[in-house]
Amino acid sequence: MNNMVLDQEDGYWIKIQARQVLITQDVPHGVRYALTLHAPNGKRLMGYDNAHAPKVKTKLFAAKRYPFDHRHRFAADQGVPYAFTSIFQLISDFFEESDRVLNEVKKK
Repeated sequence: MNNMVLDQEDGYWIKIQARQVLITQDVPHGVRYALTLHAPNGKRLMGYDNAHAPKVKTKLFAAKRYPFDHRHRFAADQGVPYAFTSIFQLISDFFEESDRVLNEVKKK
């Protein structure tokens, strides 16, 4: 399912990248992924990925290690942790969020 592009009408599109990798501390489920929703101009509107650990902006948890799974809630979002449970739940969560974002964007 690597590099799949799905048309979402009106020029919006989704890109899905996923591949099996060795299980590590950073990727304990053995799947490297990036699921992103894009505007007609190519700008990422939101996404879920595990390419890097999310940047948590609180001193209280500064020393805590976070898993790489996270989501970007809007274009400039640096990422917030995402509780990965299964690939099926990831896909469900992503498409539910994509539908919500597309509905908001298209209302404007």
